[in-house]
Amino acid sequence: MFYYNDEINNKEAMDNDKNIYSFSCKLNDGKEIKLSDFANKILLVVNTASKCGFTPQYKGLESLQKKYNASGFNVLGFPCNQFGSQEPGADEEIQEFCSVNYGVSFPIFSKIEVKGNLHTRFSNFSLANARV
Repeated sequence: MFYYNDEINNKEAMDNDKNIYSFSCKLNDGKEIKLSDFANKILLVVNTASKCGFTPQYKGLESLQKKYNASGFNVLGFPCNQFGSQEPGADEEIQEFCSVNYGVSFPIFSKIEVKGNLHTRFSNFSLANARV
């Protein structure tokens, strides 16, 4: 999980083409969206799993989304199955689980790999530019 707000992050990183907004990602319904759609917003980017001990955090994440979304805050959920195989479902199953069990309204993206050199989205983005 990391927190990203372009107003408090390194100005130099925001001026180059390798910031979080330079990426597009596929939602779990297959629709590709540009993260630049979230420019000038506060982002909480989380790796998620529906079969782990932290799964109930979906409730808290949804609460944050509802409470602060009008102020420019967004949770972005990226499911991953690389940690104990705790996200084995297909994208459609993950979305249904999140909607039915936790009423999730924030974007849930297609399942990704985040371990090692396999990270498909943010491998060029330096977390040194993000406040954790």
